[in-house]
Amino acid sequence: MFDGAELGGNTMNIKSNEKKENSAFELVIEVGAAEFQAAIDKVYNRQKKSINIPGFRKGKAPRKMVEKMYGAEIFYEDAISLAYPDAYEAALEETGLKPVAYPQLEVLDVGPEGFTFKATVTVKPEASIKDYKGLPVAKADVKVSAADIKAELKPYIDRASRLVSVERKAKKGDTAVIDFEGFKDGVPFQGGKGENYSLELGSGSFVPGFEDQVVGMKAGDEKELNITFPEDYTPELAGADVVFKVKVHEVKEKQEPEVDDEFAKDVSEFDTLDEFKKDLGEKLKTRRQEQADRDFEAAVIDALIEKLECEVPEAMVDYRAEKMLEDYANRIQSQGIGFENYLQMMGMTLDDMRAQSKTAAARNVRSDLALEAVAAAEGIEAADSEVDEEIAKLAEQYKMEADKVRELVNADELRRDLVMRKALELVKGAVKKPAKKAAKKADDAEAEADGEDEKPARKKASSKSKAKAEEEEK
Repeated sequence: MFDGAELGGNTMNIKSNEKKENSAFELVIEVGAAEFQAAIDKVYNRQKKSINIPGFRKGKAPRKMVEKMYGAEIFYEDAISLAYPDAYEAALEETGLKPVAYPQLEVLDVGPEGFTFKATVTVKPEASIKDYKGLPVAKADVKVSAADIKAELKPYIDRASRLVSVERKAKKGDTAVIDFEGFKDGVPFQGGKGENYSLELGSGSFVPGFEDQVVGMKAGDEKELNITFPEDYTPELAGADVVFKVKVHEVKEKQEPEVDDEFAKDVSEFDTLDEFKKDLGEKLKTRRQEQADRDFEAAVIDALIEKLECEVPEAMVDYRAEKMLEDYANRIQSQGIGFENYLQMMGMTLDDMRAQSKTAAARNVRSDLALEAVAAAEGIEAADSEVDEEIAKLAEQYKMEADKVRELVNADELRRDLVMRKALELVKGAVKKPAKKAAKKADDAEAEADGEDEKPARKKASSKSKAKAEEEEK
């Protein structure tokens, strides 16, 4: 993007400004001869070193000679690209329009006296919202059971377990040390051979059917396994019937440690198992609470979006999607991974990623519009002191001086984010929580009514069961 100051004064003129449907304005902008000729001069000076004209040394031919030989239009396209950004920005400033998407541009006329172009500008749509208080959104109750804590302990137990050789047939959960070689039509195939390979039976790490047929083998056993590869396997083996020759060298079972205070000391910073379990439970509850909070907030936003009354311009969504895609690509590349390589690793195309971005962008745009509408309806604002406090938090987080943070961040955007957060907290605080007790009472009453009807049948069934039991006992 060029620096307009280099081209001298602005000779831009807005010939028309017409409001179109779906939050769009159509500007017809005229750029005068002075600015256009200055742009042509700049393009000529950039390109002249590569221009050959008979009778002149390379790069020394005057602009008039170049235009005479190649036509006056030779520099027009590049000059327009150089001149229109300043004219467009000046037109936005004059009209007060604030675009929320890239403009659609079309050159209408061009000549020595300048050029005229049309810019279709998308602005933020008018949004309104009603009934945003009392949204019917439930928040999950967070609980941690003894079974949950047992599951949290399992990775620690697995890491402290050891494999011990056993003289018995292999079963699921054991590790079999095997040699194997695969044959297709009697011929070994590439990648189908291994020696002294430790295979955990039931792990699903081998092709379906392989591990199941190793179950029941013991050390010294040899066996041929008949396997059919899945249809979605590599092209060479997809759907193929093959034979694997397998020899078991050793069967090992996993021996778990005694889960007691000594175990807790070995795997954690706690002296007792009870303390360790309590810590695991608290951490799990914190994680679940954080997830429940995120899920609740997402549900509130979804419910709020349903209340939004607004026609969202497609261009606004497309713009947000492109920005999200650019940000994501930059984050990937900052980790030293080329974005194209990343897409290949993920088995995705750029169009796939763009479609995903657009889905997320559509929700984000509607969410922003809904929260802005709530803020406007409630008169929510962010004071300068609140902005200063937010800057201080950022300074502490990134170990920077507050003045330096103030230079780097956009204070207006920061203020807007604060307002949006306040609006969201207001809506979250006003949700209509389900009347669980009333619902439970109704369910109990219904169950009691059903139970009264069923009592005779239940009693009769009970007598039959008793008689049957007595008969079996005899």
